[in-house]
Amino acid sequence: MANEKIKPAEQGTEIPVEEKLRFLYKLQQVDSKIDKIKLLRGELPLEVQDLEDEIEGLTTRMENYKKDIQELEAQISQKKIGIKDAENLIKKYEEQQKNVRNNREYDSLTKEIEYQTLEIELCNKRIKEYTQQIKEKKQVIEQTEKLIEERTTDLNNKKQELENIINETRKEEEELMRQSEEFAQNIEARLLTAYKRIRANARNGLAVVTVQRDACGGCFNKIPPQRQLDIKMHKKVIVCEYCGRILVDDSLLD
Repeated sequence: MANEKIKPAEQGTEIPVEEKLRFLYKLQQVDSKIDKIKLLRGELPLEVQDLEDEIEGLTTRMENYKKDIQELEAQISQKKIGIKDAENLIKKYEEQQKNVRNNREYDSLTKEIEYQTLEIELCNKRIKEYTQQIKEKKQVIEQTEKLIEERTTDLNNKKQELENIINETRKEEEELMRQSEEFAQNIEARLLTAYKRIRANARNGLAVVTVQRDACGGCFNKIPPQRQLDIKMHKKVIVCEYCGRILVDDSLLD
């Protein structure tokens, strides 16, 4: 069936039920082969996406920490300027104390000196806090950089593995996709929609199954003899009353 060419049905031509069932069965077989190829990729596509998202998140986090460090460094610079200003004021007030005319002026200048001394202490305290925060954030950045490097290596390996699988199966998958499209062209829209809906809801992707040992090949529930006979007659589309899958017999591929 690898190179089988399917001639689309002419418009206005009513396709016999047996042919509809045959096309459905063949479509299911081709789609199942495509499913197997996708299964080979396993969780790789999702793993690649997860790693890309994680790396993006880590990079954003690291950039935010770098911005925080810049802001903290700017705050430290401002506090150092504040210390110098306070030291200059203290020198100024100390000089003024030498020329005071009374105790009231002396006490007033003393309070100003004490205030500026407290300002210096507060600035030094803030500088110490900001310096510690910078140290901690730099450690987080270093850890994040290592983690990004590890995740990037994992990502490259996963991408290479996925690319190898895709390259190995590309030709086969393209051919199967072509066949799937051609078979689908010969199935009326209503029936094709039902097939896709059943397939999407089926855990194993099987919408069309054969009768195996007097049971549905999808859910394995028993099928009455009369219903089995109807399936073999190919006169109408019959679905399993338990799982809703379309039932056919494998003689359709003869």
